Amino acid sequence: MLSDVEAKELLSFLTLNTRPDLKGQATEYILGLSGNRDGCRYLQSKPDFLKALVTLTTDPSIAIVKDCYHSLINLSADETMHQPLVKDADFLPMLFTNLLDPEFMFADRICTILTNLSRHVKTCKEVFKAMQEQEIGLTQIVEIFCTEGYNKQVSLHYLGPLLSNLTQLPETRHFILDRERCVVQRLLPYIQYEASTIRRGGVIGTLRNCCFDHAHHEWLLSDAVDILPFLLLPLAGPEELSDEENEGLPVDLQYLPEDKKREEDPDIRKMLIETMILLTATKVGRQFLKAKNTYVIMREFHNWEKEPHVAAACEKFIQVLIGDEPEPGMENLLEVEIPEDVAVKLKDMDAKEQEQLEKDQEDLLNPDKPQQCAGIVRMM
Repeated sequence: MLSDVEAKELLSFLTLNTRPDLKGQATEYILGLSGNRDGCRYLQSKPDFLKALVTLTTDPSIAIVKDCYHSLINLSADETMHQPLVKDADFLPMLFTNLLDPEFMFADRICTILTNLSRHVKTCKEVFKAMQEQEIGLTQIVEIFCTEGYNKQVSLHYLGPLLSNLTQLPETRHFILDRERCVVQRLLPYIQYEASTIRRGGVIGTLRNCCFDHAHHEWLLSDAVDILPFLLLPLAGPEELSDEENEGLPVDLQYLPEDKKREEDPDIRKMLIETMILLTATKVGRQFLKAKNTYVIMREFHNWEKEPHVAAACEKFIQVLIGDEPEPGMENLLEVEIPEDVAVKLKDMDAKEQEQLEKDQEDLLNPDKPQQCAGIVRMM
């Protein structure tokens, strides 16, 4: 890494008044540092470099601003950098101000940074607090997300994962589940938003988190929201069902065409299943999903699914759909207290199951081919 003398010299180039060519070389060097763990750790110990990057996001050179935002994306992807970034008094306010600007060309990069920073509850709270201090409400975020072409230069797809992360907080879930605001109803169509996996996944993650609040299950399943067809349709295929099976399904799931395709992303398929599993945590939810012939769709889906971790989630869901009702006093599965010894056994079983799933998945892959893991957003 740089010596103190070299660091001081590099920092002197990271100013708005520096000659553009020198400034460009300096921001390129910082971008390279931010692209690996050791470089991030080094920059963590140099808060002046972080301040300089934030300042240079206002530089007249688009290339320099682009490098600065790419560096900030990389830094925000490193969990150890979260606190230094959110504690910078100018950082989050700058991000939100520019995010709301319908002509700001780097708004997508801002969405990515905010998504990275809000992954963990502690910094998610900091992001939410900054929104409030800037007098930016969740209403504005949802409005921007649901307004096609709000910013004609960018897609703003990463507002979906940002919303999903923010629903870790009860304040956000309360807002989205407010029956007078109709936020859930506005988000539901994006479950089938073909143009972006990121946007689809963000919305489904948002709805899944909201389903942890079991008091709203009956409302979500009622005609006021009618969430079940939206969750089931992406998992339904072109298989021919009997008239009796079709008639028991929600109308949108009946007699699907021969070219009907399922959701292509396995992680999204798994989230859809997890959301429905949460809805079966209450007796009213279980009875509703069973009455709507959900099992028929999941039976065909299980026959089709090839990803082990998704198939395992499907099997758990099917067990709930075909299983007997829990004993009296244990109808709400989200409120059942599990004895400590049982919890340890369940944890051990889950670990063994996960290990077996990973082994099964490895067997399906070419062992000589390096695999790329999906994870935190990082740019080079």
